[in-house]
Amino acid sequence: MRYHKLGDIPKKRHVVFKDENGKHRYEQLFGTEGFSGVSSLLYHIHRPTQMIRFDEPYDVSPKAAIEKNITPRLVQGFKAKPTDDFLEARTPLFFNNDLIMGIAAPRKSMTDYFYKNGQCDEMLFIHKGSGKLKTFLGDITFEYGDYLIIPRGTIYQMEFDTEENKILYLESFSPIETPRRYRNKYGQLLEHSPFCERDIKVPEYVEPKNEKGEFLIKVKKAGMIHPITYATHPFDVVGWDGYFYPYGFSIHNFEPITGRIHQPPPIHQNFEGNNFVICSFCPRLYDYHPDAVPAPYNHSNIDSEEVLYYVDGDFMSRNHIEQGYFTLHPGGIPHGPHPGAMERSVGQKETEELAVMVDPFHPLKLTQAALDLEDDSYKTSWLEN
Repeated sequence: MRYHKLGDIPKKRHVVFKDENGKHRYEQLFGTEGFSGVSSLLYHIHRPTQMIRFDEPYDVSPKAAIEKNITPRLVQGFKAKPTDDFLEARTPLFFNNDLIMGIAAPRKSMTDYFYKNGQCDEMLFIHKGSGKLKTFLGDITFEYGDYLIIPRGTIYQMEFDTEENKILYLESFSPIETPRRYRNKYGQLLEHSPFCERDIKVPEYVEPKNEKGEFLIKVKKAGMIHPITYATHPFDVVGWDGYFYPYGFSIHNFEPITGRIHQPPPIHQNFEGNNFVICSFCPRLYDYHPDAVPAPYNHSNIDSEEVLYYVDGDFMSRNHIEQGYFTLHPGGIPHGPHPGAMERSVGQKETEELAVMVDPFHPLKLTQAALDLEDDSYKTSWLEN
């Protein structure tokens, strides 16, 4: 990420910083990997360490219904039950030691507590709905098609404009970053990158909250939610600067890379973490060789799994696909277009498909929720009549 700053900060780090009445501001280093990773320096009205009460933690770690899977799966994500609460609405579907992925359909904004994921970076893809991501570093307005990248440790609330919200979420045990091959040695996105810094939504400044009382922050750590009550409002930051902060990126700003013949899936890559990548399939012109086959060729999943989440449009390589569907093509067996899809693609000039793909490099486990939402006929849908 690029350097960013908001609000009031002192001219030097780690020096006395007071308000107009002579009261001290309190500095906080917010970052990862001890003192060597990316970080930001925050300046609070109150000490950010004043804890009143620790309530009983509860387990939210995903449980495997299937530990070892080699079966292609189709999971109908939009059939997950909507729930008022933002955290309770999360339905984990797939997971391994690198990530947790699922669907959420929250109906209500977060008003009576704050949330902090203390173990994972989060990616929230807004499929339906709009609103505001409110954090202690500022606010980000979001809408249909936005990725929200929220670094671990960020204290936030989600404010929704309506009750009909659908979110693809991913929790990563490693930082979620832009692809290294699209950045130079200084971290700047290169000219051939399919997006640039101008496309990034950074937090906007919000007046700090100078409030004392009881403020519940639900902190996730080691698969448990720990309800902790603080004595001051967590959004009391008067200013900050650094490289570590949440941001938004619209899938509609991804610029597809195309070629004369079919290009491999890595051209669609948008983000990466340890042992996985996240790709954006967007409306684009098809390959322009006179004999080009626009549909993807059959390929073997030997070293990775493939999860496609269908957002909008007609996904040309699959039959009978609807919004909110997940398809899982596990490692160990090949996969490719459905019967007739390759033939239909020949001569086509463009596609309006919109999808998010996650390729984990280690096998995924499936939860019972994934099996409950599964269309069991998918695994044999490549058979020819």
